[in-house]
Amino acid sequence: MTDATADELIVDKGEPSLMGFTLPMSAAAGGLFGFLAGNTTGEGLIGFVIGLIYGVAAGFVLTRFVPNRTAGRWGLIVLTAVLGFVLARWGGLVAGAIVGAVVSWWVYWIGRGDYRSGVPIYATPGQTLWHNTYLFLCGFIFFFLIAPIITIIPLSFNAENFFTFTQEMLALDPDGYSLKHYRDFFTNSDWQSAMWNSLKIAPVATILAVGFGTLAAIGLSQPHVPFRRAIMAVLISPMIVPLIISAAGMYFFYSRAGLQGTYLGVVLAHAALGIPFVIITVTATLVGFDRSLTRAAANLGADPVTTFLRIQMPLILPGVISGGLFAFITSFDEVVVVLFVGSAQQKTLPWQMFIGLREQISPTILAVATILVVISIALLTTVELLRRRSERLRGLSPS
Repeated sequence: MTDATADELIVDKGEPSLMGFTLPMSAAAGGLFGFLAGNTTGEGLIGFVIGLIYGVAAGFVLTRFVPNRTAGRWGLIVLTAVLGFVLARWGGLVAGAIVGAVVSWWVYWIGRGDYRSGVPIYATPGQTLWHNTYLFLCGFIFFFLIAPIITIIPLSFNAENFFTFTQEMLALDPDGYSLKHYRDFFTNSDWQSAMWNSLKIAPVATILAVGFGTLAAIGLSQPHVPFRRAIMAVLISPMIVPLIISAAGMYFFYSRAGLQGTYLGVVLAHAALGIPFVIITVTATLVGFDRSLTRAAANLGADPVTTFLRIQMPLILPGVISGGLFAFITSFDEVVVVLFVGSAQQKTLPWQMFIGLREQISPTILAVATILVVISIALLTTVELLRRRSERLRGLSPS
């Protein structure tokens, strides 16, 4: 966007008052970051005051003397990063760069009236406030959900056997980081045995869940099937019923059937937990399925099996794979049911993590959790790509 275009937008939206709105809001942002930074050394009030001064100065200089947004943002980022490095070395440099990026974005967003860009020009101040408050609440909720997961990742590289950040880690000192917890995971026989048990159980449970779940979804999608809703409710009940109740029921049932404490029992239990995910994803895929294709195949002489394999299955395959990935994640991460149904020979990775928290307090759990997070992100990314491909095949989204 050129400066002329930016100026036109400022005129259209109405440039906010510098003293009455922009500087107070900039001071509020600076004061918040200053208070947070000051609390790290026990000087929250002093940090708040310095942050206020920093916010006012940043708001005034960027708004009045640096009309180029890119230059202003990078200038404040570099300046704040250098100040952070002087005060707290490398950790301060990273924190300063983040603060500079957020404050500079905030100053231009407020100072140029960009906060009104998402609302109609006739919107009242109250409506504008509610619109932006809603967006910030959504962002805060997202941060609240994702922050615990993000925190685990750097902690897994802690050089000490602690579950908290050390002073060396906060200062980004290389001596504060180590791969020893990952080495322990890949060399410890207990962790490796648990990982291989999970890898032996989850794929087989996934195959069973995909097979039974896909057949159930296709059958329940037929309009002539009686009591479809009741059957669907029963099949997806393992997803709704509290897991401890399902685990207790499986324990009593499998113990009577002689499956408690066996590999087959754990596989069947995990398959039962994964079937609802397959049913839901395949059913959602079948909603947009053109049934005239199967009727055309039948008119041309294809038998039902050929019609399913060559006509229906390729079109619903993204939903089937998505359901299989969810079933795999459910089996790989499940711990409650395997505690009831399994034995020491079927100790899975989540079970070993539970033992590490309850008995050993091993920081290797953080390394394992990081690996599981990476695997989950990869699988969920695959699910999203398959969902988009399914929508393209069904004509619900442009190619």
